[in-house]
Amino acid sequence: MKIFTKKAKFTYIWTSLLTLFVCMLFLDGYPTLRSEGENYFHVYLNGVQVGVVGKPETAERMLLQARRELAGQSDDIVFMDADLRLEGEEILWGELDEEDVIRARMSEILSQSVRETMQRAYSLKVNEYMVNLGSISDVRELLQLAIDKYATEEGFVVELAQDSDREFSALTADVIRRESVSQNSEASRMSAGVERVMSAIHVETAPEEKDFADFETGLKSMYFSEKVEIAEVYLPEDRISSLETAAEDVIKEQETVGEYKIVSGDTLSEIAIKVNIPLDKIVELNSDKLENENSLIRVGDKLIITVPEPELSVERTEDNYYEEAYDLDIIYIDNNDWYTNQSVVHQQPSAGFRKAIARVHYVNDKEVSREILKEEVVLEAVPKIVERGTKIPPTYIKPISGGRLSSGFGARSAPTKGASTYHKGVDWAVPTGTAVYASCGGTVSKAGWGSGYGYVVYIDHEDGRQTRYGHLSKVLVKAGQKVKQGDRIALSGSTGISTGPHLHFEILINGSQVNPLKYLN
Repeated sequence: MKIFTKKAKFTYIWTSLLTLFVCMLFLDGYPTLRSEGENYFHVYLNGVQVGVVGKPETAERMLLQARRELAGQSDDIVFMDADLRLEGEEILWGELDEEDVIRARMSEILSQSVRETMQRAYSLKVNEYMVNLGSISDVRELLQLAIDKYATEEGFVVELAQDSDREFSALTADVIRRESVSQNSEASRMSAGVERVMSAIHVETAPEEKDFADFETGLKSMYFSEKVEIAEVYLPEDRISSLETAAEDVIKEQETVGEYKIVSGDTLSEIAIKVNIPLDKIVELNSDKLENENSLIRVGDKLIITVPEPELSVERTEDNYYEEAYDLDIIYIDNNDWYTNQSVVHQQPSAGFRKAIARVHYVNDKEVSREILKEEVVLEAVPKIVERGTKIPPTYIKPISGGRLSSGFGARSAPTKGASTYHKGVDWAVPTGTAVYASCGGTVSKAGWGSGYGYVVYIDHEDGRQTRYGHLSKVLVKAGQKVKQGDRIALSGSTGISTGPHLHFEILINGSQVNPLKYLN
């Protein structure tokens, strides 16, 4: 009996083990016993446990499926966080989660981690400027608006083509005539063939003079000044501009820094008119060169100016007919013996009248060149002829150091009996014996007593002017003596008709006194 019981227990244990082994082999949800290592993996997505699988590849496959399902819900590109982590162990048996359950949990976690949806857009680049638009039709319309701003007639359209200079897929933009878009290519080939035949039978003929009626005026060509690049991109919605906003940025004129080169005859006020910028703005932009609107400017110097230009510039060529009165440039005859403040007009100008056909080249609204194709002068213009000096004229300095301006130039009440009521110079009150200097270099023409002047010195200068120094206490030069600017010529005093110690100073031009203060440096 004991032997039977032992056999029964042994049979029961053996049968149980065999049954368990069969279950591990054939029942779903239990991994097969393996001896090579980890066979039971806990799956975590973005730090959250989503289930258990028997192989790492299974988790990776289910994550890929979940991502595809989530991305398929939108036509745009979707960015999401997907940090997959597996923790493996080796076990004899264990229950695995169903794949549909794991995939559903993955989808839920991924949907919570979506960062932003990327939309298809088109990036338009001009130099350093870039704008993003939502469709290629918006790009084409924006570029069309840019040329329509300057087109005086319809007939030019924007064409987008593959950019052969770019390694990656990109487009560039050209401006072409509308009729060439629909031009039949076969007709073009036939025309080209005829041209080749005709060129082979070329006969030299003299060019025929064209009449005004033979010219077809109007817009001839248009193109963008800068290279336009267009590329397909994927961007967040908030980085894509509307057509209206892009047009405002691309077509509207922006303030850009430019230069103006000073030419002969320019003044600051004339430059302000030429460049259409207020004079005070020009002074402000060039504060390192200009103190105020009266500052000296030199030919060849460059001034900074602000030039209104759009981000995308359009160049065009037009053939225009016009009639106009015209003037010829002034003809200058240089005289090296004269000073630059000396000139004589030998011939007065007279305007002419002409008809013309001109080919004009514009950048945006600015004319940059003009070529006369045909011209007919109805009335010849007469140029102005001017002889002018080339020598730099001498300068004049204050003839005394310090002093108080006690009497200006012009009408006044006679300060003392015998004095003039029209003052022909200026007076500086100084102590008797103060040094008096030559205001400009020249030749002393008078040195001595001068009636109402008292002791006086006259100096003749190379530019034809004369200076006079009166009421001196002592004269230090003599007639015929050469003096340089700044040489000491006398001592101040109160001789002649005078009310007290001072220096009386005059400048004469063509024999007449002028206000000296206007000529002193």
